[in-house]
Amino acid sequence: QAQVVESGGGLVEAGGSLRLSCAASGFTLKYYGVGWFRQAPGKEREWISCFSGTDGSTHYADSVKGRFTISGDNANDTVYLQMVSLKPEDTAVYYCAARRGAYGTQPKEYEFWGPGTQVTVSS
Repeated sequence: QAQVVESGGGLVEAGGSLRLSCAASGFTLKYYGVGWFRQAPGKEREWISCFSGTDGSTHYADSVKGRFTISGDNANDTVYLQMVSLKPEDTAVYYCAARRGAYGTQPKEYEFWGPGTQVTVSS
């Protein structure tokens, strides 16, 4: 019943921007931490950012810090990932995930996962 669903992926040229959305249902976002991960073919799933619905804190991996911005809208149970200055190495399937309580940086720490949305950055 509880689920998260990503949207907003697509094809963009290097240097472009995209905004991803993670819509939560079946649970109340304000009590959860939400993480964004990405996975390219042949690579492990990589943590890139997370947001805490309880206190609004945000955190970023070094690979995206300064280019990506995570934000949450507890009223609408939605978390966003604004991506600017995109690079070809950002190409991956992007996933959002949720866990009750504090955020986490490891996939195993999350309870619910979305199906993913493809982001492709051309050079």
